[in-house]
Amino acid sequence: MKTLYFDCGMGAAGDMLSAALLELLPDPAAGVQQLNALGIPGVEFVAEHAEKCGIGGTHMRVLVQGAEEDEHLHEHQHEHEDAHHHEHSHGHEHEHGHSHQGMAGIRHLVQDHLNAPAAVRQDILAVYELLAAAESKVHGVPVEEIHFHEVGTMDALADISAVCFLLHTLAPAQIVCSPVHVGSGQVRCAHGILPVPAPAAAELLKGIPIYGGEIQGELCTPTGAALLKHFVTRFGPMPALTPEAVGYGMGKKDFPRANCVRAILGETGERADEALCLACNLDDMSAEAIGFAMERLLDGGALDVWTTPIGMKKCRPGTMLSLLCRPADRELMLSLLFAHTTTLGVREQRMARATLSRRTETVPTPWGEVRAKISEGYGVCRKKYEFEDLARVAKAQDCSLDAARQLVEGSRHADA
Repeated sequence: MKTLYFDCGMGAAGDMLSAALLELLPDPAAGVQQLNALGIPGVEFVAEHAEKCGIGGTHMRVLVQGAEEDEHLHEHQHEHEDAHHHEHSHGHEHEHGHSHQGMAGIRHLVQDHLNAPAAVRQDILAVYELLAAAESKVHGVPVEEIHFHEVGTMDALADISAVCFLLHTLAPAQIVCSPVHVGSGQVRCAHGILPVPAPAAAELLKGIPIYGGEIQGELCTPTGAALLKHFVTRFGPMPALTPEAVGYGMGKKDFPRANCVRAILGETGERADEALCLACNLDDMSAEAIGFAMERLLDGGALDVWTTPIGMKKCRPGTMLSLLCRPADRELMLSLLFAHTTTLGVREQRMARATLSRRTETVPTPWGEVRAKISEGYGVCRKKYEFEDLARVAKAQDCSLDAARQLVEGSRHADA
């Protein structure tokens, strides 16, 4: 499965994400040409080499009418994004005279001026809808009355468009992202001094694992948060994958840690999902009762169930009963554990699960059909005959299981 992993250990912003994705392309220079061909009015993309803490990467500059917009507003890697429903002053004049844009203006720009596939335009508008909904919640006004300020400037439209276009080009089957570092302290914006993460970013980051740290400053902007919220399949540790390309998208500001987003593109197994591991300790159940509980858990849909001998308090021998299940089956598994065991509590751990793809094929033999389980992925292919079918052949031929396996293999080769 083609998988993209974002390492957001130093937050996320539109320009950092787009630069990291650009480095994943076989020909980044051609990618810049494609971005400039999107036809965003007055906008030019320029990819520059940058270094942070000795690591080389790409910084994505967005020029509007030949210059970067409001460079003195940049708090992290580009300006703090915010939206407002009134006209307001930053204590400076906009260099390029861009008027404030509402959702109607953004829709007009995206639908009527962008030379991009329909799917890319839909993604761009979906990201802006998330931003507008967050600002609506923060400011307490209807979405259609929101007038974007920094978020509505052309460089921010360029950042969002670039990420949407590059993801469309790379076409990963799934996108996984680390927990997001949001920074700490305060940030200055149009409304004054606000805590980090800024209110709009905090609203967008609901349901996403985040953390602060020793880094002072705004590491995750609202635009970065909206892009992650729209595109990421799940958040968590990096899954087992074989990397094919690695990209580093650099921010402008220097910190004690490399100020970058790292993107890794690679192949995972044919199947990649999450599983829950549930476990409880038992010291007052018979082996038969534990066996019955295991059967009920498997009948209920547990992916696997096993026991481990353990020592418990007061040196009593006990049994740890563990199972794997799909997250959606959590409540059912808990109810079965409490119903069929004597435990008073169940431990829970969420984990990534990489598995081989599996299928069953039927092999015709002189002794009847024999089922074979085929497992593939990660460069391997395995075959295992169904035990009951091999046992039937072994009994019919009065031989061992290994001999029966050889007979089945021999009959396959003979038919071929």
